[in-house]
Amino acid sequence: MAEIVIEVKNLYVDFFVQNQAVNSFKDLVMSLGLKSPFQRKSILKGVDLEIKKGECFALMGKNGSGKSTLLRTLAGIITPTSGEMIVNGRIAPMLSIGAGLELELSGYDNIKIIATLMGMNNSEIKTATAFVETFSELSKEDLKMQVKRYSAGMIARLGFSISVAQTPDILIVDEALSVGDIGFQEKCAQRINEIKKSGCSIIYVSHSLTELKRICTHGACLVDGKIAMVAEIDKVAAYYESLFHQHA
Repeated sequence: MAEIVIEVKNLYVDFFVQNQAVNSFKDLVMSLGLKSPFQRKSILKGVDLEIKKGECFALMGKNGSGKSTLLRTLAGIITPTSGEMIVNGRIAPMLSIGAGLELELSGYDNIKIIATLMGMNNSEIKTATAFVETFSELSKEDLKMQVKRYSAGMIARLGFSISVAQTPDILIVDEALSVGDIGFQEKCAQRINEIKKSGCSIIYVSHSLTELKRICTHGACLVDGKIAMVAEIDKVAAYYESLFHQHA
C-alpha cells in the first residue's frame, strides 16, 4: 500500500471579511455596537483528502471554490480554523508567480531566504543558486538587482526556478505555467516531468484540462469549499466540465 504524504481530515478555514452592513464608524455607532465591522466567511468546509507518495494529483474547481486556499493551507501559509492536517515530507510551493519574493531585495538574496525557509543547508543553497542562475536564464547582473525592478517575465523565471531548484518530497503548483513566454513554459513543464519521474508527489492546479490530464493521474473537484469528487483524472475532469453546463 502506497505511503500517504498528506492527510487532511475535516479541515475548515474561515476568513474575516468586511460586513457590508457596516461601512463606516457612523454605521457602527448607530447599531449601538451590535453589528461587527467584520464577519466570518467559511472558505473550506470540512475537507477530507489523502495524497499518496509519488502521486500526481489535480485540484479542480470554479473560481472561488477554495483551491488556492487549500494549497496555501497545505503549504503552511494559512493556519486552518479547525481540523487535522498531516504532512510527511518537505514541500516546495509554487503558488503564484512572485509569491514569497521580497521585492526590495535582490534575486540572490531571495534565493538565500527562500532556500533557507525550505530547509536547505549552506551547501544546498550554493547548489540551488547555481541551478537558478542556469535555469532562469537571468544574468548575474539581473540577480544582483532588486526584484522590484524585474519585469513580470523575470519574476516568473526567478520564482519558479527557486521552487524547483531541488527535488522536493511534495511539489505544490498553482497555475505556474500560465505566466511567461512559451519557451519558458515548456522548460517549466520539462522540469516538472523530471520531478514527477523522481517519485515526488505533485499537487497541481490549472484551468487547462489538457495540462492536468497530461501530468496527473488522479484528482479532486472542489465545489463551494467542499470536496465534491475524488477519482481518476478523466472522471474528475468530466465532472468539472459538467459544472459549467448544469444551468445552461
